[in-house]
Amino acid sequence: MRIIGHRGARGEAPENTLGGFQHIHDLGIRAVEFDVRQLKDGELIIMHDDNFLRTTGIDQKLYDLKSTELEPYNQANIWMDWEKQITPTLSQSLNIMQDFEHIEVEVKAVETDEQAEKLIIELQKQLKGFEQTAIITSFDLKIHQALLQQNSHFKHGLLIEDDIKEKAIEQALALNCCQIGWMNQLATDALIKATQNADLAISIWTVNDTERAKYLRDQGVQGLITDFPELMQKALNQTQ
Repeated sequence: MRIIGHRGARGEAPENTLGGFQHIHDLGIRAVEFDVRQLKDGELIIMHDDNFLRTTGIDQKLYDLKSTELEPYNQANIWMDWEKQITPTLSQSLNIMQDFEHIEVEVKAVETDEQAEKLIIELQKQLKGFEQTAIITSFDLKIHQALLQQNSHFKHGLLIEDDIKEKAIEQALALNCCQIGWMNQLATDALIKATQNADLAISIWTVNDTERAKYLRDQGVQGLITDFPELMQKALNQTQ
């Protein structure tokens, strides 16, 4: 089972930062999950929330800014032992991931089909060269529709947080997905088996309990998304 660092390694390093991505690289982990948003100047940046408050302590809406205005916002604000971490661009982040084997690029929800189309056009440009390792994931069906309409060569996976059971598998297949990202609380044995029977890969998020991780490994789950990749390395005897 692949250990996938959630937002880099958000329990061990500032989330969605170059420092966090370097942290898992240094551990020998070559699988990561992170969040992508598109700013008004078209740049793709790595950030989970659409406001800086939680991670930087500054109440500022992300979409009001251009990519040249990110400097004041320290994503390591609550991490006292860390140097300042500015919100990274996708291209900066990918520089650390050249030798990664699995890159889950979660595209956050957008408001319109036009925004989805614009974002996916730019995302595919920036992911050129990562066709074998990147998988584009999203809860937002508009993102998946844009990938289909553009005849994308990139793999994509449907993220599930609502308890819609087997309907999620039907949706994923209809959208030509190759993977489902199940929220851990929804990932029953029956749904794991049904997903496998549909020939869909599985990533489960967010798993921070080591016994649960071992159980999922034994069920044949491919991807474990965790806030604590170093902890999971040791628990699953995958240290480098």
